[in-house]
Amino acid sequence: MGTPTNDLISALLAGSRFLVASHAHPDGDAIGSMAAMGHLLKALGKQVVLYNVSGLPEHFSWLTLPCPVVTELPQDDFDWIIALDCGDQRRGEAVLEAAMVATPTMVIDHHLANPEWGRLNWVEPERSSTGEMVAELAGKLGVPLSGPMGEAVYLCLVSDTGNFTFDNSSPRCMEMAARIIREGLKPGRINALIQNQWSVSRIHLWGEVLGNTSMHFHGQLGVIRITQEQLSRLDATPADCEGLINYVLRIKGIKVALSLREDDASNSVKLSLRSVSEVNIQPVAASLGGGGHKNASGANVRGRIEDVEPGVVAAIGHMLEAR
Repeated sequence: MGTPTNDLISALLAGSRFLVASHAHPDGDAIGSMAAMGHLLKALGKQVVLYNVSGLPEHFSWLTLPCPVVTELPQDDFDWIIALDCGDQRRGEAVLEAAMVATPTMVIDHHLANPEWGRLNWVEPERSSTGEMVAELAGKLGVPLSGPMGEAVYLCLVSDTGNFTFDNSSPRCMEMAARIIREGLKPGRINALIQNQWSVSRIHLWGEVLGNTSMHFHGQLGVIRITQEQLSRLDATPADCEGLINYVLRIKGIKVALSLREDDASNSVKLSLRSVSEVNIQPVAASLGGGGHKNASGANVRGRIEDVEPGVVAAIGHMLEAR
């Protein structure tokens, strides 16, 4: 569907109290779309609670929010839960998943293979970001993309297009960025806020991880590994890993990049997959119980890195051979 349904717009106008949520360990699109939706609802005179089980990452603390992001789900009654940027109902983790069974839910998302579990669903995989979709809703409802609203949407656009370097940097996306700039956003200021948030620990982590990149299939696949031991020793966090995999794609001849990050708490490995424009990596992620987009996907797999890695590398190899 190319635009939000009349039912979805009517529900936003008719409701009075909304829980706005996104997936755990939020990236720029998840946080930005939450903030933008919150600003939109506030502009419509609605009551809003922003929820994310992981909270607001420190490197997004500069973002002006319509209200704080809570990490414990309120027991209040809501007219609607709005699930943003969640490829399936599990992405917000168990507490939110249970709440969405009990409360009418709107799903607004741009991931491939989204099962559309909500009472109302607006899913468009060809969109650059979920924030782009929230911005279109704002336009339909007469809310300008200025001030904090515009900054939140711009964060979504640059985050999910790799600073307008991916193929999803569509004319519609670029025109939306131009519209936000016309509304007063200063690109130099906002890009500095988005990009210049690194810690020294992050620099040390990236140097160590990238320095141990391994290559497979005649240089078509690059693999990096991030262990809990490294994170602890270097005083780094999972948030410091964001964007790391994209630098593996800068190696000449690379088709696919794979990152494996240990999660000791759940005895699992977080897989992140990236690929060049002509290579669709999403089916590999889907075969591992995950999902995402053509050139950016992921999954969580039970086990240790040394046990998980050979099977994932083999699956990518089969995909590359079949092209």
